[in-house]
Amino acid sequence: MKIGILGGGQLAAMMAQAGAPLGMDFVFLDPAADACAGHHGQLLVDDWASAPERTELAACDRLTCDFENVSAEVLEALAERQTVRPAPSAFAAAQDRLTEKQLFEELEIPLAPFAAVDSRPELLAALERIGYPAVLKTRRFGYDGKGQAVLRGPEDLEPAWAALGGNSLVLEGWVPFEHECALTAVRSASGEVRFYPPSWTLHADGILRVTLAPGRLPEPTVTEAQARLKRLLDHLDYVGCLTLELFAADSGLLANEFAPRVHNSAHWTIEGAETSQFENHLRAVADLPLGSTAARGESIMLNWIGALPSIERLLEVPGLSWHDYRKQARPGRKVGHATIVAADRDQLIERVETVKSRLDRQWAPWLDRALGALG
Repeated sequence: MKIGILGGGQLAAMMAQAGAPLGMDFVFLDPAADACAGHHGQLLVDDWASAPERTELAACDRLTCDFENVSAEVLEALAERQTVRPAPSAFAAAQDRLTEKQLFEELEIPLAPFAAVDSRPELLAALERIGYPAVLKTRRFGYDGKGQAVLRGPEDLEPAWAALGGNSLVLEGWVPFEHECALTAVRSASGEVRFYPPSWTLHADGILRVTLAPGRLPEPTVTEAQARLKRLLDHLDYVGCLTLELFAADSGLLANEFAPRVHNSAHWTIEGAETSQFENHLRAVADLPLGSTAARGESIMLNWIGALPSIERLLEVPGLSWHDYRKQARPGRKVGHATIVAADRDQLIERVETVKSRLDRQWAPWLDRALGALG
């Protein structure tokens, strides 16, 4: 089977790595000539709008994406002649933060208060209702902390408006969360849904740094979150993997956003689950039976941002798997990750302590928080 993927980054590369043992071949479309998925299949270098005209994509049996901001209109044009999974409507919902939040409201998925903002008077009115602190975000094209500003008080209003005004915006109430978490599920075309264990996640500057799985959440809380995510999946008639990002607050889990694709917070599943998110996404897209989402023990995933650390001493750590995305080093860029899998919590703590002793000092605060969650 030939799979076409719009997007040629590390997510597409890891899908190809998971699909090769299933006998799948891959074609990628990406605007960047150095897109790292090109090492794993045919890379078409072009903009998204060209997709409906590319005969190489037309020859594919299924189409999917590794990037949620591929134009929904482009995906709709492709879906007129081919099977596109997830459906373009799922991308349309995720591409506009206001539409996404209105969908959460409709499906009774709890979230922070929000308001649409298209002018400075609307921003002032929204702040009057929601109050400080708050987060001002662009409705479209924001990810990894881009396109947003935190308003801690009136002194932050003018700089935020100068940076973001002129875009369609949404104001969100600040959530005083204990920690962040993520829930990933896979849904088949027949409606079967399987959930991965929830992940405990830690971000810095809007970028994921550390994931622990399974996350430390009470079973009733997990069951409730799964029911809410299933409502979203069924409403979208979704096919493939989807991740719901959440805040763990005093009032319970509050939805932040969802990603209609494989997701960074579930990279741990490559080594830490019986079937990775990448393989299960492809199984769903290709109408193959879904695999088990059970964890293989306790896992931690560390994101390498900007540049890779020294590999030699870390490879000595038992249970550690290394992933180099083969991307040029650049500040703020995800260039790789490592996952450590252990039989139990005590063994994982021991291995994390070893890794902490071998990484630069900047990693200490994040790993200390992870160790605190494990302890």
